[in-house]
Amino acid sequence: MSLAAYLKSKLVPADLDEQVNRIRKPIGSLGYDPWGYNNEAIKYGFSAARQIYEKYFRVSASGVEKIPAKGPVLIIANHSGQLPIDGLLIGYALASRPKNPRIPRAMIERFFPTVPWLGNLLNEVGAVLGDPVNCAKMLANNEAVIVFPEGVRGSGKLYRDRYQLQRFGNGFMHLAMKYNATIVPVGVVGCEETIPAIANIKPLARALGVPYVPVALPVILPAKVHLNFGDPMIFDNREIPEEQVTERVEAVKAEISRLIDKGLSERKGLF
Repeated sequence: MSLAAYLKSKLVPADLDEQVNRIRKPIGSLGYDPWGYNNEAIKYGFSAARQIYEKYFRVSASGVEKIPAKGPVLIIANHSGQLPIDGLLIGYALASRPKNPRIPRAMIERFFPTVPWLGNLLNEVGAVLGDPVNCAKMLANNEAVIVFPEGVRGSGKLYRDRYQLQRFGNGFMHLAMKYNATIVPVGVVGCEETIPAIANIKPLARALGVPYVPVALPVILPAKVHLNFGDPMIFDNREIPEEQVTERVEAVKAEISRLIDKGLSERKGLF
């Protein structure tokens, strides 16, 4: 047995290996797609994500079956927690569902690829630079794409502002309309408590070239996470004024706010 096969047998459970194999991905002869996704790498990431999802954050996911089994989909969620833990958990929930699992692509912030090794690793497990062109190509390829319209405004907010949605950009709605993509809203509750920040050192962030440098405990707290997936939302692609596009964005934002409130009302404690 080769070293790679031995490590895989120890690190990747057989049921998980089979789960990934039955999710078809358009990869080339070398095992990669044009954005760096690799079917074997995702198995190791999937194995690690299972432990994080089931054991550490003890995720409760409701409504994940509402995400269409095929075709272009935009999974739109609130962003929080300093690190993209929410994207990881949403991705695992969809990839691990028993019926019609999908491996979604996640749009990541521009500073992640600048970290040595991290950019390539994220690409191999399905993440793509959060660029409108990349997102458009994903949707044209009938992918499910996780998007956080708040961007760093959401992930870097302070604990005192938890569960207060920040401004949504209109970009995702233009893409949904152009590519006839179904929008599935998601309310994430729990990630705000994983790395609660009390301040942001903006001068240091500018000096380092990163979006924010939070003042927080150097640990990730095991808060219980609730994911509530809403009903699919479909918008026609007729030409409308930008004000009406904004109205559509606000409708999605309002649904996410409702799903967040649902999660907050359902949870019995932070941990």
